[in-house]
Amino acid sequence: MKSPDGKQAFAITGITGQVGGIVARTLLTARHAVRAVVRNPEKGAAWAKQGCEIAIAEMSDAKALASAFTRVDGVFVLLPPIFDPSKGFPEAKAVVAALYAALSAARPAKVVCLSTIGVQATEPNLLTQLQIMERELSRLPMPIAFLRAAWFMENSAWDVEPAVKTGVIPSFLQPLDKAFPMVATADIGRVLSTMLQDSWQGKKVVELEGPRRVTPNDIAATFSKVLGRTVRIEAVPRANWEAIFRSQGMADPTPRIRMLDGFNEGWIEFERGQAGSEKGVIPLETVIRELVDRRS
Repeated sequence: MKSPDGKQAFAITGITGQVGGIVARTLLTARHAVRAVVRNPEKGAAWAKQGCEIAIAEMSDAKALASAFTRVDGVFVLLPPIFDPSKGFPEAKAVVAALYAALSAARPAKVVCLSTIGVQATEPNLLTQLQIMERELSRLPMPIAFLRAAWFMENSAWDVEPAVKTGVIPSFLQPLDKAFPMVATADIGRVLSTMLQDSWQGKKVVELEGPRRVTPNDIAATFSKVLGRTVRIEAVPRANWEAIFRSQGMADPTPRIRMLDGFNEGWIEFERGQAGSEKGVIPLETVIRELVDRRS
């Protein structure tokens, strides 16, 4: 794939999602060439109109991925989210194995992956899937970088309806006055696109959170400000979590529950702590305003 004006060419997975889309648009604006890796032509149609080359590949298809990753200067890897994994995380392991085989065969100049805060945690939880990804892809011979992102501020999308309809937001993050590391997807996409354009050797890890840590009470106060009405937040008793998650269709809520425990108990944290993380610039209010406006 050739890029205009001698710029770089990149293959982007997860391009139809929030983060992948931001990465792709940022690179296109900088006049780099972008290959959109999608599951079917329909998913790629909008990106083709923006000037992307389209590659069709399932994330578990090593051969198709290898073809998608050839003749590029860099690959962005986003592990498909699996919110209700089977015991032992076989779904994530299958995708990671396909990614490893494809990247080994295609040999792009560099790889950048979206990872997570708490990837080093020893307690199995929902984020262990990204620990598996980091461990396996770190064995690749080319330069590889992992962006370990905090809790997405956009998770507050689930809070919009209750905030608007009842003025009461349920919170699984608790206690309500505990400050949690959070970050906006726009900050994540910006940093990832910069990492893709950089050069380095070996393995690199960047840990990223927002400009300040956020309490659940802060989330309620921000909704109050944005909506112009009182919004409060209530902790959902932990004893009720399993029943709630099962009622939502989850077969095994344990990994999700343990992830929430990790945030609440503090063992899901950056490896270098708050002092060692890079800080984004987008505040919670900006994200919540966008989420509320999107509903209107």
